[in-house]
Amino acid sequence: MSDTIRIAALISGGGTNLQAIMDACESAAIDAEMLFVGSDNPAAKGLERAGKHHIPHFVADYKKIIRDFRNKPRENALPADFDIQDMRNKQSFFSGDADPEKTDFFLKSRAIAEAALLERMKDYDFDLLVLAGFMRNLSPYFIDRVNTDPHSPRIMNIHPALLPAFPGTDGYGDTFRYGCKIGGCTVHFIDYGEDSGPIIGQRSFAITAEDTLNTVKEKGLREEWILYPECIQLFAEKRLEIITTKDSRKKERRIVKIRAK
Repeated sequence: MSDTIRIAALISGGGTNLQAIMDACESAAIDAEMLFVGSDNPAAKGLERAGKHHIPHFVADYKKIIRDFRNKPRENALPADFDIQDMRNKQSFFSGDADPEKTDFFLKSRAIAEAALLERMKDYDFDLLVLAGFMRNLSPYFIDRVNTDPHSPRIMNIHPALLPAFPGTDGYGDTFRYGCKIGGCTVHFIDYGEDSGPIIGQRSFAITAEDTLNTVKEKGLREEWILYPECIQLFAEKRLEIITTKDSRKKERRIVKIRAK
């Protein structure tokens, strides 16, 4: 068995993956304890789940923070350590020909919201942060303040598709509408892109002619509840290693190597 690691979670909605992880912690299926649950959404039902398990939970209301900044864009509202040029260079959500005002507004407003979240998180010494249905892209501002060692990422996400296919917010819907015969889910480490970080694990399921979008989502969720705790356990056992490779065009990419026990 590995040492017990301290994990934290961010959610936006119902928190079914959060529930699977909390249950796995309490049953000792994974060597982890949940320190806190944070959310961008005051109405997230997953906060109630955390409360029932007596886990500290809190909200940084992104919608309100972003609305307030849009209505009254004060530069002094930005975190003191915010560097817009550094964020422009690192982000990969927007292409080079994107509207610079739109890009800057996203980076500035997101950093303000993330600073509020980080303020609530600062008193907790966690080893791993899991995004369990957190429906906000994390900016480089947040990522760099959690991933303090670039060789040891510690933000995990679960995505409802077999990445690199179908990134974005509607993975199961995209999979179903494309006519795929196989669906699945992916756990990966976060990087500066959208669902582009190194893949840790995947699970798949068959899509039949009788399936609907709802049954595809149901199948996917069942696989997610198995996969996420498994990947957290690999992290707890220190079996995840980041390897840098080069593709046929000499472009560097990072992959996860799973060490043997």
